[in-house]
Amino acid sequence: MLQKNVSVLFCRSIRRFASSLSNIYANRTHTCGELRSSHIGVKVSLSGWLEFRRMDKFLVLRDAYGQVQAYIPENQPELREMMKELTYESVLRLDGIVRSRGKNVNTKMPTGEVEIEVNSINLINEAPKALPLRPGGDASEETRLKFRYLDLRTPQMQETLRLRSRLVHDMRRFLVEKRDFVDVETPILFRRTPGGAAEFQVPAPKPNRGRCYSLPQSPQQFKQLLMVGGLDRYFQIARCFRDEGSKIDRQPEFTQVDLELSFTNQEGVIKLLEDLIVESWPQPLESFRPNAPFRRISYNDAMKLYGTDKPDLRIPWKIQDASELFPHLLTASSSSTAACVVCADAAASVTNKIKQEWKRLIEMNSRSAKFAIFDGSKEKWFKEGHNVEEIKRKLNVGSNDLCVISWGNEENVLYTLGQMRNHVAEGCGLRKKQQMEFLWVVDFPLFVEEEGRLVSAHHPFTAPVAEDFALLRDQERRKSIRGQHYDLVLNGVELGGGSIRIHNGQVQEYVLNEILQEDHTELSHLIEALKHGAPPHGGFAIGLDRYVALLVGKGDTSVSVRETIAFPKSHTGRDVMSDAPAIPTQKQLDKYGFAFVVKDEKTTENDS
Repeated sequence: MLQKNVSVLFCRSIRRFASSLSNIYANRTHTCGELRSSHIGVKVSLSGWLEFRRMDKFLVLRDAYGQVQAYIPENQPELREMMKELTYESVLRLDGIVRSRGKNVNTKMPTGEVEIEVNSINLINEAPKALPLRPGGDASEETRLKFRYLDLRTPQMQETLRLRSRLVHDMRRFLVEKRDFVDVETPILFRRTPGGAAEFQVPAPKPNRGRCYSLPQSPQQFKQLLMVGGLDRYFQIARCFRDEGSKIDRQPEFTQVDLELSFTNQEGVIKLLEDLIVESWPQPLESFRPNAPFRRISYNDAMKLYGTDKPDLRIPWKIQDASELFPHLLTASSSSTAACVVCADAAASVTNKIKQEWKRLIEMNSRSAKFAIFDGSKEKWFKEGHNVEEIKRKLNVGSNDLCVISWGNEENVLYTLGQMRNHVAEGCGLRKKQQMEFLWVVDFPLFVEEEGRLVSAHHPFTAPVAEDFALLRDQERRKSIRGQHYDLVLNGVELGGGSIRIHNGQVQEYVLNEILQEDHTELSHLIEALKHGAPPHGGFAIGLDRYVALLVGKGDTSVSVRETIAFPKSHTGRDVMSDAPAIPTQKQLDKYGFAFVVKDEKTTENDS
């Protein structure tokens, strides 16, 4: 759900920063947000949108830099009459003189000490009386998306997009000026990359009619080819595409800060990312600035302690083994594991209705295990005969705590407790806590088993750790191979991932053919390049939309990535404003030699 109350990070700093630079090339003398008591007596010309009016003599004008009040004096009766007919969100130009507001200072406005005494109003463009929404007012999800150009006028959206712009600028400056990286644009029209996420297909016209391009899910192949080409250090603010459903932290098209460098190792890439984040940290969030090096945890430890490979460290609770305390759960159900997570001080925040909803959500996933939730103040757990006080003492369960116990297959138990840990924390408000907890997760498995065959845990270009390299040819032990992959997690959200790549063409070919059983001909160009003297190389990609959402929310994970994108897609992947995607015309289909079978389906937008 789009958040209306996004934290305003740059409000005062941006408005103070708005100076004469903002007026170069513009037909105004000042912005609405820069006027202060030092401007009293100055003749000004302002342009902006009518935000508010009252008593037929006061109005508030707003532009991209702030707001200012204007006063129409009694000796301007024509202007007072004109003001009565002005509609909200109309574009105006005001000319007048800055004067003090005296005792009527508005401390909530940076310009609240002054107002404009108006001597002329020019109606540049009139807005309709019946607006579909007022910027900052109540409006439905669909309305905000359909009239996005009005929603963009809110201070929250204005300041969020400026935050994003400044962050990207500071990242570029660090990479180019301080670390000698080269910004290279890579193609959008490409071909399928096997072993990764689903990709969008784009039909090609003549002379390639009957064929399709793929929109790249990332510049993965190109950045490796740039390393083979001797570029040494590459980055790009890259547009990426994945044919996947939209979620609060995911869109079908998104932006990555993509990096790759040669003659490096895992430690080098991790250090680069830590330096990049600390050096480009937004100044208005100085109190949240992280200290490097960030904490690290292995994949196995993350799963055992938190039940997820992206743990939220703002939540202090860890998973505990409880097999010895509840042996009857193992014998009665042929389970291999019983474990629990004790949620301190959570009992008062959780109702039976919430518990039932959690149960429904978890049981929807095939990986879920059986579980039960107990209140620390209750005496009876499971059945008679248990020494409840002894169990509570060993697990350190207090009367105000909740204890979630799960039993079954170890993998499913850990998954279930990991989900419950997040659900209970959400109910207690811990996931809205304004705090930044960065974490590196390392030593991922290189391969995982799906439907009886091995697939890449991340992508097929990841190199194994040196100690496990020989296991590539050991069919029985391949699942134990660790990959040189590393994820950066912030407050339980995966900001991005990276790896050291396979730089040997023969090894890459073997992994694709013999282990993953992928048709390597689709990657023959890359394999051939790796055989022509490829240097060791590795890289990383930050999900820019997710990162900015967390910065805007000061760590709150409920802020949607749609709040950080000027023109986002809905949860069904539609641009509600333009009604895209659209049904192609017959003329377009004839050009590409395609025939579409269109089902008569009506899509309902309900982004909740």
